[in-house]
Amino acid sequence: MRGMRTLIVDDEPAAREGLRHLLSADPEIEVVGECRDGKTATAAIRDQSPELVFLDVQMPELDGLGVLRDVPPERRPVVVFVTGYDRYALQAFEVHAVEYLLKPFTDDRFREALSQAKLQVRRTRMGELGKEMATLAGGTNGASAVAGKSAPAAGYRSRLVVKTGGNVVLVPVEDIDWIDADGDYVRIHVGKVSHTVRETMHHLETELDPARFVRIHRSTIVNLARVKELQPFYRGEFVAVLHDGTRLKLSRGCRDTLEARLGRRL
Repeated sequence: MRGMRTLIVDDEPAAREGLRHLLSADPEIEVVGECRDGKTATAAIRDQSPELVFLDVQMPELDGLGVLRDVPPERRPVVVFVTGYDRYALQAFEVHAVEYLLKPFTDDRFREALSQAKLQVRRTRMGELGKEMATLAGGTNGASAVAGKSAPAAGYRSRLVVKTGGNVVLVPVEDIDWIDADGDYVRIHVGKVSHTVRETMHHLETELDPARFVRIHRSTIVNLARVKELQPFYRGEFVAVLHDGTRLKLSRGCRDTLEARLGRRL
């Protein structure tokens, strides 16, 4: 996983050095710059697009709150305010700061704040990935993908034939949420209904448009348009959360395939 791009902003050189030292101990953090005043910080946020900023409140010319007011909401990074004054706490959280470090702070308190900040960065990344996956699948969210009824690429199935109760049902592939293996069969999940078909996962995977359907586990295929977000799970693993709340594990073995489809690393 790529490092979390981090910016340090404080008008005191000793404070910047202290933060840099503490951050250097975390392999997930990549310090991309340091700023000693608010105006420089605003420019750095716009130019370098850091994901995380440790931001002093009181600085000459432009304070930390002013920095955030000068950055468009959609460009604002995750912020940890660092200050020697507790009177700014309420204002800090009004601008959605994830943590408020009051100087002087202990190493344990710093690690606690950093842990919360990193969690928020991961959530932000997962939200962005969810949007990218929906776009790749032909819609901006699950509802629009269903409404759009975009046709699969030539050569791939547009419907699956399901026998149920003596009848034959044609299920449009764009209606499918996800598919899982069940011995020599597969279960096709469409909303609150599931259909069981005698089919192998491998063969079915080759029959479905790879721009829409991705195998995220040896026993699971998911419709990308139904994925709301990816959440960190355990030791580099992720869980795919669908728009209906269904949670599906993304295995390490299938992670490379999904990263290649997205054109970026998780």
